[in-house]
Amino acid sequence: MTAADRAIVDRPARPARKRKAVVSRSALTAWLGRPLADFHLLLAVFGLLTAIGLIMVLSASAPGEVADGASAYSVFQKQLLYVAVGGVLFLVVLRIPLRTIRHLSTMAMLVCVVLLGLVLTPLGTEDYGAQSWFRLGSISFQPIEAAKLALALWGAHVLVTKRALLDQYRHLLVPVVPVALIVFALVMLQPDLGGTITLGVVLISLLWFVGAPLRLFGLVMAAAVAGAVVLAIGAPYRLDRVTSFLNPDEDPFGSGLQARQALFALAEGGIFGKGLTNGSSKWRYLPNVHSDFIFAVIGEELGFIGCLLVLGLFALLAVVGLRIAARNTDPWIRMVSATLTMWLVAQAAINIGYVVQLLPVTGITLPMISSGGTSIVTTMVVFGILANCARHEPEAVSALRSLGPGRVGGVLRLPAPEAYKPPPKRKPVRPSAPPRSRKAAPPPVDERRMAGRHAPPSEYRRRDSRRATQDRSRRRDGR
Repeated sequence: MTAADRAIVDRPARPARKRKAVVSRSALTAWLGRPLADFHLLLAVFGLLTAIGLIMVLSASAPGEVADGASAYSVFQKQLLYVAVGGVLFLVVLRIPLRTIRHLSTMAMLVCVVLLGLVLTPLGTEDYGAQSWFRLGSISFQPIEAAKLALALWGAHVLVTKRALLDQYRHLLVPVVPVALIVFALVMLQPDLGGTITLGVVLISLLWFVGAPLRLFGLVMAAAVAGAVVLAIGAPYRLDRVTSFLNPDEDPFGSGLQARQALFALAEGGIFGKGLTNGSSKWRYLPNVHSDFIFAVIGEELGFIGCLLVLGLFALLAVVGLRIAARNTDPWIRMVSATLTMWLVAQAAINIGYVVQLLPVTGITLPMISSGGTSIVTTMVVFGILANCARHEPEAVSALRSLGPGRVGGVLRLPAPEAYKPPPKRKPVRPSAPPRSRKAAPPPVDERRMAGRHAPPSEYRRRDSRRATQDRSRRRDGR
């Protein structure tokens, strides 16, 4: 037995716990390397957030509806209807080819701008101090949600189309930034501070993922802060929110009531919570509990564990969405998936941030969990686009075309995605020859002198010899 063999035999055995950890880590790495891993993870996040949202909307809204004399299931039934509509649109978007969605993005952006203008007319209705809704009976529609999605799709289309010219500022900014500023102006006229903030997140994400220079973001952030300040001081209730954030104890039973009651609800939940449906904040102690402050109900009834579950799902959404962007080769899909992911994650972070008093209250909903028809439908459409992008990863396309649609694709009868084909490179056009300028004619050349200047060495010697002979004869004659 050699020394190396003895060293292997004498090596202490690895503990069973470490071996299990190594095996589990290798198995997880192998599973994440599968072609459709991102697609399946995204479906899992989508399903869990939908289920948590429906359960928490029912738990948070029932006491308030009963106190108003309505059915305990009235808000839940509306939310269930919106989830059904969003689920149908999720499946429809999942089946539509991404190139079709890209081609329709320009028309969608135009329609959204028109709707944002119409909502400011008498056709729109005012609620919570903002004229942001179209209302038809008991059904309401908020065009700002669709405008966010349209801006992400259309902005990515324009920037990818002009990617060879983006080193110039006029091609980088025009027409995406002017159109975005028009949308910002229409939303600020409603006025809707939360919608303006999320639109800013979409625009900044587009410019970031396209590779805009960092100095440009300083100007964008300065304009965003200026717009937020104008909106904050433009309405008394928004100014009260800012002052209550800076000084929570100034008006504890007025503008600071929501933030204080949200913290009390989170504190009462503890680690494991008081149990589902056992929270007390929803008994009209916390206003807008089933929409803006539903995260406080999660913390009270499900405790710190429930809050960690929600935070973990949005963290997983961020990882999966950026993985989809990194593993795709189509530049439009890369930019769209990254932008949509940052939009949803940033919106969730802002909502949770003001519930725990890290940010001022802005009225932004928690995606997939808060009650709200337009919000839940638009978010489910966004998940459908992200799932479609996950199926267009090169390894996923190869697997689906060679091995079949798989279990999920077979159940949903999804068509096989198309492989990305880069656009053909254009041959550079040869520039025409510049016109020749008329120059003055050169002076005439003395051919004899030039011939003598370029004579061979033997000719120089004969010429010098003749000159020397002539000089000697002149001196002799002079004598």
